[in-house]
Amino acid sequence: MRTVAYHNLGCKVNAYEMDAMLQALRQNGYQVVPFEERADIYIVNTCTVTNIADRKSRQMLHKAKKTNPEGIVVAVGCYVQSDTQAVGSDSAVDLMGGNNRKKDLVAILENYFEGISQESVIDINHTAEYEEMRLTTTEEHTRAYIKIQDGCNQFCTYCMIPYARGRVRSRKKSDVIEEIKGLVRTGYKEFVLTGIHISSYGMDFKGQQENLLTLAQAIDGIDGVERLRLGSLEPRIVTEEFAEGLAKLRHICPHFHLSLQSGCETVLRRMNRHYTPEEYLRGVECLRHVFDHPAITTDIIVGFPGETPEEFEQTRQFAADVRFYEMHIFKYSKRKGTKAAVMPGQIPEGIKTQRSGVLQCMELQDSKDFRAFYVGSDVEVLFEEKKEIGGQEYWVGHTREYVKVALLSRDNSHEGPEYLQNRLISGKIMGFLQNDVLIMECK
Repeated sequence: MRTVAYHNLGCKVNAYEMDAMLQALRQNGYQVVPFEERADIYIVNTCTVTNIADRKSRQMLHKAKKTNPEGIVVAVGCYVQSDTQAVGSDSAVDLMGGNNRKKDLVAILENYFEGISQESVIDINHTAEYEEMRLTTTEEHTRAYIKIQDGCNQFCTYCMIPYARGRVRSRKKSDVIEEIKGLVRTGYKEFVLTGIHISSYGMDFKGQQENLLTLAQAIDGIDGVERLRLGSLEPRIVTEEFAEGLAKLRHICPHFHLSLQSGCETVLRRMNRHYTPEEYLRGVECLRHVFDHPAITTDIIVGFPGETPEEFEQTRQFAADVRFYEMHIFKYSKRKGTKAAVMPGQIPEGIKTQRSGVLQCMELQDSKDFRAFYVGSDVEVLFEEKKEIGGQEYWVGHTREYVKVALLSRDNSHEGPEYLQNRLISGKIMGFLQNDVLIMECK
């Protein structure tokens, strides 16, 4: 029996695909061991979203070869796809697999061991094939991420992902439904729809009126689904019709990630983002009109090329007006091969750090205020794990709005150590345990 170690880098799509590869390896007799151990095969699922991601990918490939110089090191994923020549010439790499070939990993390995030459990186920008993979279980114990599409047609000026993932390719609704039904049977209650650009779901289906909302409606009707979350959304998808459609679903979680990147229209144009701050704000208002206190989260890039103090102030003021639950704040980082990398007006690192700090301070307060809304209220929590906080043991989970909540484990210790894992429990929020954790008492 050959042993396989793995390391996953990057987004939730990569995590889903890594789970699918591990599942296939186990089904074909491979034994999965920790990455730090000596193994026969090392799989590194790479990322290329930034130059730093490329560097981390290389580091993990070299770490694997150092752990066992005789082992077979396999590089798969986005870094392989975006810079095939560099990966292929890396002495640490024995075998490659690009995107849309991860489903073939077992066959690629078997062919390698039999000495059969093969093409393992396709031209991702000229394929209409969705790479079908299906999970029967995941590495997560309580929340299952479901990949519904791949690829992106947006071509933001700072982003390499369309070149690494190709054009939009949607998964058949029937395949999504069957995968979720199977995971429900194994006990999963919460599902998160993920992809590279899920707002584009269905746009490549010819003659079919399918989109993200119709898919969500179908999933909402599956017996055993208790919660449904949507991954990152394109702001323009949030119309009155879309928001009202979601609000009618029994299991939708009012937790929406609308990627902003900048609150300044001129910066958005330089980024090639296809909306204005006013359009973004209308989407937020639509969600807040139909949901009671929905969690709105976002991404913001500070220090994009040419960003003036006045443009940053527009972003700061926009974020202050919206009052997000959470903001993921990134300092702009040059990505070789993108238009933004050669734009004039590159911002010094010190200014980016200062601007990031301004938004981080705002985010801490706005996030605390959002959580404080629930103190004294009854909530439903899906508990996930036991965790020690302040010297005491708690069960920790999330509300439908993705607010983290803790419950003292002694309240249920008589039921055994796994009593609350993957269980939905209602209770009253008593206050803050930590800045980002509320404490609950059962009813």
